[in-house]
Amino acid sequence: MFIGTSGWYYDHWKNCFYPSDLQKNRWLDYYLKYFRTVEINATFYRYFKPETYRNWAVKVPDGFRFVLKVPRLITHRKFLKDCKEDIREFEQSANTLGVKLGLLLLQLAPQINLDLDLLRSVLDSFQDPSRVAVEIRNQTWLTNETMLLLREYGAIFINIDSPKIRVLNQVTSETAYMRLHGSKNWYQHNYSDDELHMFANRICEYTNSGAKQIFVFFNNDFHGYAPNNALRLIELMDKFKLINS
Repeated sequence: MFIGTSGWYYDHWKNCFYPSDLQKNRWLDYYLKYFRTVEINATFYRYFKPETYRNWAVKVPDGFRFVLKVPRLITHRKFLKDCKEDIREFEQSANTLGVKLGLLLLQLAPQINLDLDLLRSVLDSFQDPSRVAVEIRNQTWLTNETMLLLREYGAIFINIDSPKIRVLNQVTSETAYMRLHGSKNWYQHNYSDDELHMFANRICEYTNSGAKQIFVFFNNDFHGYAPNNALRLIELMDKFKLINS
């Protein structure tokens, strides 16, 4: 069970998660006291040198897992077309994390309508499609055929909670994935205890559906909601004895 947030480097987390006197170069150390995974959105916007990944890998303990978002060049500029070499280049750098690389987050641009052949060609471009987690932003993809294709490759469907799309009941591989953007407002919804209990019950359903590994990320970073909601969910999952699995 991996529960964390989409990034850790937010100035507005000071005083509501990070202590006011904690230097920024110690924020990751502080984050590691509470979480053993993080989703890196920064890789969507720019490429990082292998040395950066190696430094991250050294700083985190054994058992920690990074999830890296696939660059927007691939997903939102080339719209998944003619990007095989770009994927290989990104994977080569990402693999510098070694065993601490958990998954790769492939977010389909909202402009891309259902195209199973396109998705198949992209999954074929990855070294290991079973490490690719797919997030949709266009409801045309919500079909049985999409789920069957992901299952064929062992790829992971990302269950999301957002103001526009809410899908929380799909498991297409041995890994389940939940990404929580905020149900009422993008990135600035503070989840209630009732909502967090609902997510906890859903996670239990994933386990009953055969998921052997589960990732949950809070992307509601405004006002420090994400780390605080994540900590509460960890507390709830601990009651189900799933948090260390």
